[in-house]
Amino acid sequence: MDVLKERKNRYVYLLAVALTIALGLASRRFSDSLPGFIAENTGDMLWAMMVYFGFRVLFLNKSMLFAFILSMLFSFGIEFSQLYQADWINQIRNKWLFGLILGKGFLYVDLIRYTFGIIISVIIDFLGNNLKLRDYK
Repeated sequence: MDVLKERKNRYVYLLAVALTIALGLASRRFSDSLPGFIAENTGDMLWAMMVYFGFRVLFLNKSMLFAFILSMLFSFGIEFSQLYQADWINQIRNKWLFGLILGKGFLYVDLIRYTFGIIISVIIDFLGNNLKLRDYK
């Protein structure tokens, strides 16, 4: 992959990270205005999507499968880490930013949300990389 194309791809994935962060924060901020199912599930799905796109930024030349597996391991690892409830880690989790990253309590349903979010990311990534759009000059 040439350097310019690689840089462009990295910027696209960075944009995807930024967009999913913005959408995730908006889904929490405006959750009262969203339908219940969407308000309940969207934030965790978007978090997992951000993780996937973040790994694509870091490992640009690796496969989508690699990013998928890494994203699943990372997301599930964060969720299972919430089973550990020592005072020191809970103090960190009580900080706004770290609470968003680390979560606060283990929920099985979050594993499902993460899985769907990562699958959606892979589909978006696949379509974005494989659809050939006509260049208009």
